[in-house]
This record gives sequence, C-alpha cells and structure tokens, in this order.
Amino acid sequence: MAAMIRLHNTLGGRLEDFVPIEPGSVKLYTCGPTVYDFPHICNWRSYVFEDLLKRLFLYRGFQVLHVMNITDVDDKTIRGANAKGVGLEDYTKPFIEAFARDRDVLAILPADVYPRATAHIEEMVGLIEILLEKGFAYRKDGSIYFAIDKFPAYGRLSKINREDLRPGSHADADEYAKESVHDFALWKAPKEGEPVWETRIGPGRPGWHIECSAMSSKYLGRTFDIHCGGVDNIFPHHENEIAQSEAANGVKFVNYWIHGHHLVVDGEKMSKSKGNFYTLTDILEKGYDPLDVRFLLVSTHYHKMLNFTFEALDQARTARRRIGNFLGELRAAAQYGPSDQAVVRMVEEARAGFVAGLEDDLNISEALAAVFTLIKGA
Repeated sequence: MAAMIRLHNTLGGRLEDFVPIEPGSVKLYTCGPTVYDFPHICNWRSYVFEDLLKRLFLYRGFQVLHVMNITDVDDKTIRGANAKGVGLEDYTKPFIEAFARDRDVLAILPADVYPRATAHIEEMVGLIEILLEKGFAYRKDGSIYFAIDKFPAYGRLSKINREDLRPGSHADADEYAKESVHDFALWKAPKEGEPVWETRIGPGRPGWHIECSAMSSKYLGRTFDIHCGGVDNIFPHHENEIAQSEAANGVKFVNYWIHGHHLVVDGEKMSKSKGNFYTLTDILEKGYDPLDVRFLLVSTHYHKMLNFTFEALDQARTARRRIGNFLGELRAAAQYGPSDQAVVRMVEEARAGFVAGLEDDLNISEALAAVFTLIKGA
C-alpha cells in the first residue's frame, strides 16, 4: 500500500489523497437500489464504477467493509405496491432478487451488508429522537421535519446558494428540485394507503433521507471513509444525510464523497416513453456478453457522462475480445517455454501503468492505454 490513491472528493470539489480513518481499512457505503422496479442500465453504471473502486482497494491490500442499502420503503415503492394491490414486502421482493441476479451476472462483488430500510425503523426512530432533543427537528401535523436553518453548514456538499434556503417551508416528498430547498421530512404522519409503524415518536413511516443515515452509522460508525452514489443523489439526498447525521452525532459524517455521472442513451435521458429504456436482460437478449456491458460501463471515466449506444457496445465487445485473445496468447506462451525477459518487462510496465491510472481517481483511459500499448508492442 505504498502508492497513494487519489480521489475526487465532491465535498471539497478537488482531487485528494485517500487517507483512511484506520490504516489498511476502508469503510465504504454505496447507495443501493430503490426496489420499485427492475434495475436498468443507468443504475448499473454507478454500481460498476463503485465495484472498480472497491476492487482497487482490495488489490492494494486494504480490508474493505462495504455496506449497500436496499430502499424498500419510500414514495415510489409505496405507490407501486398500492397500484398492484399488494403489500410492500411482496411488491419489492422480485426487484430485490433481480438486483442480486444482475449484480452477479455483471461480476460485481457483493457488499458485506445489504440493510433494508424496513428492518431498521428502530435505528431511525432513535436518530430522530436525538434530533428532536437537540432542537434540530420539530413536529408539525403529525410529521417530524429537520430545520435546515438550525444547521449552518447546510449546502456545503451541493454548493447550493444559502440565499435559496427557505426556513419554515416544508414538504413531505422524498425527492425535490434544487430550486425548492426547504425543511425535509424525517418522519411522515400516517396516510391512507401507506404502511404505518407504531413507534416512540408516534405512528407513521420514515422519510427517505433518514434511512441511509441510520443504517450507515449502525454498520460503519458515526464517521466513515467513503460514501458513493450518482450525481443525482448529491441534492437533496446526500446533503440531507450530512445535515441530520452531523446534527445528531456532533462529528463529521463522511470523509470522501465520490459521485458518478449520468448515463444517457443515444444522447438522451433514458425513459420508457422514448423507447430507449433498457434493463440488463434487454441487452443480453440481443446477444451481448455481460462482460461486454461491464466493459462499456467502466470504459468512460465515472466523472463524465456516458452515452450508451449499441455501436459503442459493439466497440466494447471488440476491445474486450482483443484483450482476452492477447491474455490467451500470453498464457500459451508461458506454458510452452521459458519467459522472454523482454516480454516480462513489458508486462510489468503495463501492469504498473494500469494500476497507476486507476490510482489517479480511477483514470480508466490511462489504465486501458497501458494495456493496449502492451498489446500493440508485443
């Protein structure tokens, strides 16, 4: 672990050397699926980049404790369950199973813990009690809200303008636009057609944001190393996580925030109405290998928008096969004779270049360039 891994930290907006809280150990939290539908190719872009980061740490000898949440209660899951006339657990189960199946197909290493929101209501209630006691939260119409004006550091992750804050205004929606900054719901009053938990803070159900704060602190501690997710999670979700966690615990929540950019399809945002909505199954049914899909998803730097096209997928398949064929030739050469020292040196240089690229904020272009330079020169 002599080499230094550098990562772009959204919190500071710059590249930083990674320094773990505990030497040789990484505590990693990644935003998992909201299980209201089958995962689509945009979701997998985030999960694959996070897997690359995790594999780099493992390669460098770190012990990684990886937690990925399962959001099985929120506005979307409740709407979906009601539309089908089934309970929340029955509704989300097939989507959870599909996520696990696709994860394995794409050769993504599983997390160590997959906490479900519905199994951690007690932890959420405990966190909300602390926020009420410290004066960061208030009750209104049976719900409990976080008062953003009580937390002066609000907005430092998303860089929102403090003048946009509207103290006193509040909304129950889990997701909202950047232009509508307001107090957010920690606990939602009972509504017809929604699941209800009877708790010490009253009947109701959790807001989306409190779920991740409660589950991450349970498994990783009040302060941990890395929190990953898509850029769409920066605001309001991750901003609100920081506010409620640091207000309750009085310590820094996360040291490094790493966010992956969007995936678009043929230059447009993916949507079912446009006919450009793809699940992994949709793509594999067209004859592609899962590793072709993985190669494409990882081949553009995670900080850049990825344009998914089938032409690009064809190119990814060609590149991956080229690497695979070359590895086969290397193995065969090693079996049938002593290693050529010149070739050994070229391979070691390529390996060093590949790893150096990844250690530079997962610079996949630099990493792959080292591989293809080896192939051309061999």
